[in-house]
Amino acid sequence: MARCALFNSHAQNIEVTSPNGLVSVAFTLTGNGVPTYAMSFNSKEVVAPSKLGLELAEEHSLLDGFTLAATERSTFDETWQPVWGETKNIRNHYNELLVRLQQDETGRLMNIRFRVYNDGVGFRYEFPQQEKLVYFVVKDERTQFAMTGDHTAWWIPGDYDTQEYDYTESKLSEIRGLMKSAICDNASQTLFSPTGVQTALQLKTADGIYLNIHEAALIDYSCMHLDLDDNRFIFNTQLTPDAQGNMAHMQSPCHTPWRTVMVADNACGILSSNLILNLNEPCKITDTSWIKPVKYVGVWWEMIGGGKQWSYTFDLPSVKLGETDYSLVKPHGQHPANNENVRRYIDFAAQHGFDQVLVEGWNTGWEDWFGHSKDYVFDFQTPYPDFDIRALNDYAHSKGVRLMMHHETSSSVRNYERHLEAAYNLMNQYGYNAVKSGYVGNIIPRGEHHYGQWMVNHYLYCVTEAAKHHIMVNAHEAVRPTGLCRTWPNLIGNESARGTEYESFGGNKPSHTTVLPFTRLQGGPMDYTPGIFEMDMSKVDPKSHSHVNSTLARQLALYVTMYSPLQMAADVPEQYERFMDAFQFIKDVAVDWDDSRYLEAEPGQYITVARKAKGTNDWFVGCTSGEQGYQSVLPLSFLDSGKKYDCTIYADAPNAHYLTNPQAYTIKKKVVTDKTVLRLKAAPGGGYAISIKERK
Repeated sequence: MARCALFNSHAQNIEVTSPNGLVSVAFTLTGNGVPTYAMSFNSKEVVAPSKLGLELAEEHSLLDGFTLAATERSTFDETWQPVWGETKNIRNHYNELLVRLQQDETGRLMNIRFRVYNDGVGFRYEFPQQEKLVYFVVKDERTQFAMTGDHTAWWIPGDYDTQEYDYTESKLSEIRGLMKSAICDNASQTLFSPTGVQTALQLKTADGIYLNIHEAALIDYSCMHLDLDDNRFIFNTQLTPDAQGNMAHMQSPCHTPWRTVMVADNACGILSSNLILNLNEPCKITDTSWIKPVKYVGVWWEMIGGGKQWSYTFDLPSVKLGETDYSLVKPHGQHPANNENVRRYIDFAAQHGFDQVLVEGWNTGWEDWFGHSKDYVFDFQTPYPDFDIRALNDYAHSKGVRLMMHHETSSSVRNYERHLEAAYNLMNQYGYNAVKSGYVGNIIPRGEHHYGQWMVNHYLYCVTEAAKHHIMVNAHEAVRPTGLCRTWPNLIGNESARGTEYESFGGNKPSHTTVLPFTRLQGGPMDYTPGIFEMDMSKVDPKSHSHVNSTLARQLALYVTMYSPLQMAADVPEQYERFMDAFQFIKDVAVDWDDSRYLEAEPGQYITVARKAKGTNDWFVGCTSGEQGYQSVLPLSFLDSGKKYDCTIYADAPNAHYLTNPQAYTIKKKVVTDKTVLRLKAAPGGGYAISIKERK
């Protein structure tokens, strides 16, 4: 490590470049000692000079008045193996610049660390232990990302409590005008600005450079949003406030999360980036043998799409919260989490090779929550009378299947923390090793937000406590992921975006799944719950007027394009039994991979990816398209030379269309090699899925 000491310099330009020399960052102290950075790619400026700093709740914010105390440079290169992932090996190679600053008036010390990779940049603020800055409150973070033009952006509105929006594609200058139409019915009313957007934010310049702004390693800090100055095209950081309006409470020594900018000259470069994972700490779990990718079915779509209920009954003679006497009532008859129905799912899972069965609505309290007060507290231990927790788990285990736990916290967070140890102990007692948790509703205590520092700490607390019990966590309505699954790989999935459930609430845009891998999935996998085979929701629930905006073939493709080690076959068994030939792909497709190749992509239009199943020589390919459809010319050059493979192609039929003919598909088989070129067409809102297995 080389060190260079420089004092009282405001104009000094200090540059650090990526290992391949194409990405560079220049740091400068300008004016009255204002920290500033700029970023270039292939000799083109992609982030114009942008200010850095923190506004504190007390006097003397950390915005200006700095001098340069010293700089340190280093290079790092390692290859590490994730517990699960898109590839077996990940290279973590960067050049680093540490800038040590001192604020002359106060004597306070603030460092800024830059790591420059071949695919982008990460930087963060660091505060060494010091007498002049011990406990401090961040009122605002003033990090800027100054864009070099009116770029195309794929964005969702800035919201402190939900990411469940369809994406809008527009120029930066159009965001203000389009914001109102982009806000959907589920908006949390915590929108902070008519030009505020959430990360990960995908951008494309007029000359074809792709940029992605996000954050990594979000720990003990509040989640970052971006507020656009649409006169100058400068994004200003907007943190999620706490109940008092502050952004973060800190104690030195400490540091912020990484602020990240990915860059590539083609869209596939963004999708294949490991920048976010690399900026997180290595795995902290010594024995990871119990962490396994999961393919599951579950008692879920019956309620989401079928109109059935989570609660045992709504017909209560009297209600006293938390003290319902179920001996006085009869079941409503619409409660799917019952012994007979759950056994049906267990049998289906065992017959078709699924690992687990999720059961929602198994525990008491749902009728009070839905019907009376969302302050109601679940205990996460007491089953309804028609759910025999011991017998059902014994039955599942006898079939080689596990049940998956469900914890809906109703956002009563302190209550969940009080019950957490007992709830995890119950899971251990009955052999559960995975939990789907939910945070529907406004956070209790009131005034806190889903994405604030307090809740960020809660989500991680649940994951770290779960690790002690050998439990994997899939948190819904939580803060969007920032790569923490590297450090805590029992964080096997999240929702934190608009998922398949919205297909029963009016539908997602057909382009939605061509954008999510560029945005939400940059920080970690999503429990998107694909695999819906009946698109006309009125046939599932006569009261529904919704439509699933996808072809059946694209539902298969999502198991490949929407990377996750946690994949659900989300539809009900009887729908799969109608299309067993297509269902075969869901049975066959892997959930853990040795290699992934992004073959062609354009946000909002199409994504095609090939993945090699863990420990095998079998490949799976998926393509998802937007409203216009897509024609692929697909060389299979990723296959081993000299070998033959049996290829099964699940594709849209020639007359398929997501609105008018979504269940029209074809299945073709052929022998292929690395010299084969496939020509396949994805229908509007469609796609295709391919299984390629080495001939024995």
